Amino acid sequence: MHIKFLSDNELHSWNDYVKTNPSSSFCHRSEWKSIIESVYKLKTHYMYAEENGDIVGILPLAEIKSLLFGHTLISTPFCVYGGVCSDSIEATEILTNEAALLAKQLNVDYIELRNVSNNQSNWQYKNFYHTFQKEISPDDEVNLNEVPRKQRAMIRKGIKNNLKSIVDDDINRFYHLYATSVRNLGTPVYPKQYFISLKEKFGDDCEILTVIKDDKAISSVLSFYFEDTVLPYYAGGLLEARQLKAYDFMYWELMRRSAEKNIRNFDFGRSIEGTGSYSFKKNWGFKPTQLYYQQLLINAEQTPDFNPTNSKYSMYIKAWQKLPLPIANLIGPLISKNLG
Repeated sequence: MHIKFLSDNELHSWNDYVKTNPSSSFCHRSEWKSIIESVYKLKTHYMYAEENGDIVGILPLAEIKSLLFGHTLISTPFCVYGGVCSDSIEATEILTNEAALLAKQLNVDYIELRNVSNNQSNWQYKNFYHTFQKEISPDDEVNLNEVPRKQRAMIRKGIKNNLKSIVDDDINRFYHLYATSVRNLGTPVYPKQYFISLKEKFGDDCEILTVIKDDKAISSVLSFYFEDTVLPYYAGGLLEARQLKAYDFMYWELMRRSAEKNIRNFDFGRSIEGTGSYSFKKNWGFKPTQLYYQQLLINAEQTPDFNPTNSKYSMYIKAWQKLPLPIANLIGPLISKNLG
């Protein structure tokens, strides 16, 4: 078994492996490599294990150098998942060991593998991230009845508010809604070019759904499609979206439309326990599943805590919420590339 680094000649072979390996995810697709390199100007280290001419394991990595958050090697930044994906324990161990060696060569502070399972018992891991996934039925009534009563009432209120959903090709409209929402949450926004690149690279597997009220866009979500799974990934809306139950309606419409496409799994993404998004997803009847973001310290003395619920960030969050939107949109992309 040999370890190699991904070149442009092997992109299709990499993606073919992602399609066939049951432990893979949308975050393992090779398109992320070019997006991370072109938009964020980060150096990537996509490695794979090869045996008898076949790929038997992959590990996508990217290097972030930040004055704010240090020098890190992550699989994969800007992604919920993206850790080791392999055919065997042997391939996993070889890829992980090679990644640790690379981290030492690069002299990083630490390396982080965004694994779904705890496959490195000697590594530390963040324990506050959870993912929310659920099977969906081809029958709308079945899906609606599986939503807990109180949340089901919110969906129906959204419907009664005469909201409608459209598949939207307008990146500018989505970006305005998303940028407004993350500013209100006190979070730096990603650059618009990032979302343009997502649409360009992933094509029909990247789709925007926008909720309209009286010809006005109220909320919007950018989702990914992978095999039989839909992943609502980036969402935002105006302040009035909550009052109109536009978010509840939006996710219901995404579920309903996905069921029509024979999508059978709804992946609500990650959330931190104790946050509003965590409670929101539980209210939909989704059960949290622990994620294992495993870390190996190289130069750092302790595992860094970049949890946004950390009280030491509260002052910065409150200050960011007060920024005028144009200023937040100007400064945000300069900071967000360091967040990964």
